[in-house]
Amino acid sequence: MTDVVCKPVLVLNRVFTPIHVASVKRALVLLYSDAAKAIDHDGNDYDFQQWRSQPINENDETLPIVGGALKVPRIIQLARYDRHPRTAVRLTRQNLMLRDDYQCQYCGKKPALRELNIDHVVARCRGGQDTWENLVTACKPCNIRKGWRTPEEANMRLSRRPVRPSWSMATQILMRSHAPYREWEPFLVAG
Repeated sequence: MTDVVCKPVLVLNRVFTPIHVASVKRALVLLYSDAAKAIDHDGNDYDFQQWRSQPINENDETLPIVGGALKVPRIIQLARYDRHPRTAVRLTRQNLMLRDDYQCQYCGKKPALRELNIDHVVARCRGGQDTWENLVTACKPCNIRKGWRTPEEANMRLSRRPVRPSWSMATQILMRSHAPYREWEPFLVAG
């Protein structure tokens, strides 16, 4: 049961824009307190009492409750929140790796995660900043080979120019990092 309550649930704002991924536990608290409604695979919305009476299919995950089982929602919609999420993706090691698809931007290899580093295209000692446009994923051998030089000076070429992710990239990050369900796809594509 502890595995089920930790699974991801897509959280939509009032106008059906994806804003967050919550745990099943948090989603059920919001559903029970009437702060959210559960959305089924057909797009119909249900309050807690209506959701409780939903039939359970063989592919549905459930939680045991008094008097039976409760179908686990995959998507909830907040009742009173209509703001849109920030469009900027936070600059973190994980998000950089996701942007670069866990691939060395110099040689194109996809080594084990422990063999990947974050490289400054223009080294910090030469005035390079910690920005989306100056950081790339690199394998350890390529990072050591490049050193403090620019890629041109090291006779190395970036496979693609590093850029700040757009909201569509944030959606991709959301999709990759939380292994979404098929029910999420229409909302993530539209978001």
